[in-house]
Amino acid sequence: MKRNENRKYAYINGTVYTGRLNDAGRMEKLVRPVILTEEGRITAIGDRHTDLFGYEIVDLEGRWMMPGLINLHVHLPASGKPKARPEDPKETVRKIRRIPGGMTMARRICEEAAKTELFSGVTTIRTVGGLDDLDSRIRDRIQRGKLEGPRILAGNMAVSVPGGHMAGSLAYEALSAEDARRFTGMIAESGADLIKLMITGGVLDAEKEGEPGVLRMPPDYVRAACEEAHRRGLPVSAHVESPEGVKTALRNGVDTIEHGAMPDEEMMALFRETGASFVTTISPAVPYALFDRSVSRATRTQQVNGRVVLEGCIALTRACAENGIRMGLGTDTGCPFVTHYGIWRELAHLRNFCGLEPDRILHMATLGNAEIAGIGDLTGSIETGKAADMVITSADPLRDFRALGDPALVVSRGELFDHPKVKRFKVVEEVLDRFMEQGRA
Repeated sequence: MKRNENRKYAYINGTVYTGRLNDAGRMEKLVRPVILTEEGRITAIGDRHTDLFGYEIVDLEGRWMMPGLINLHVHLPASGKPKARPEDPKETVRKIRRIPGGMTMARRICEEAAKTELFSGVTTIRTVGGLDDLDSRIRDRIQRGKLEGPRILAGNMAVSVPGGHMAGSLAYEALSAEDARRFTGMIAESGADLIKLMITGGVLDAEKEGEPGVLRMPPDYVRAACEEAHRRGLPVSAHVESPEGVKTALRNGVDTIEHGAMPDEEMMALFRETGASFVTTISPAVPYALFDRSVSRATRTQQVNGRVVLEGCIALTRACAENGIRMGLGTDTGCPFVTHYGIWRELAHLRNFCGLEPDRILHMATLGNAEIAGIGDLTGSIETGKAADMVITSADPLRDFRALGDPALVVSRGELFDHPKVKRFKVVEEVLDRFMEQGRA
């Protein structure tokens, strides 16, 4: 399936979307260029007269090439397959740590999830809440060539508060601002590339209808964590699902707002003032908000609050687009019906719910995400000198994002995977396909 990254490849006879937008807001397109790669990098972009001696030729046969997708919001421990009944995540994590071989099993699950992301065309992921230091350990094994997987920007454990989102499972429970600072330091020393804060609650832990995203983390905790992270040179992302939560995050140093909430002028002014970015995630709210509860298995309260979160996320996405706020995307994979292989559905949601142009969405999913993650000089676009991270599809992804659901080839740091296959969940695919066919997404 794969070919060695140290080989010299020449990709010919394809249509290439570079990942950059032109002055008209359209994706830059190259028609039948020659893309040369060596030692994991794009070494040249030429024309049909380019000397191909010494290169292994990969004939794209009229297919489409674009930069590898980047997913800025991933939780590796969960698959997205819905469960028959709700589980207490804190108790689940306790069991994993308690049983013999539990952490080894968890590591293998996360490794398989990372591989699935890669084989679906995602060549870089950012993990934002994981189990202990598994994310960074898997990152390092991939970098050493011990595993197949994407580039990982690892968050490892997050910081929450008692009763807060993911508290005691994928996040430490801070009891004070000094605790928040200390846990941030611990996460940094575990090998993390970023710090994740759980500032508000979410749909699952909301206590009242119409009040998801209740502020859980006090502002001084947020400030202390951000100060410590920035002192160590690490960016801070934050789970926030209410206007109060977004504003608290922005006022106290958070770099990326994850999920979002209903915007107002004050919120937009804070985005402009701080230079923070917004990472939109439509996918996790859709099942709770719009599926029949017999399918989503949500309670009435969860459905009502899912609608509040979905509407807020859509509104903030539109507002950021209109106001020139830097914006990226992620899937929040691990949530029910949000799989490690379905990033194309998030792109479709941004088009259908938010009205964004396909060119802009593809840019967000590639170079835009890379720049938010601080790796825009390394990946995110097809340019000489950048990493050979690419996905090749049989149909034009700008015409239909479904083309990204079954890539013909995936190239990660020069390593080529022919027709990679992933394990799909039949029940998830049937439900999501039916939903999209009904014109609801």
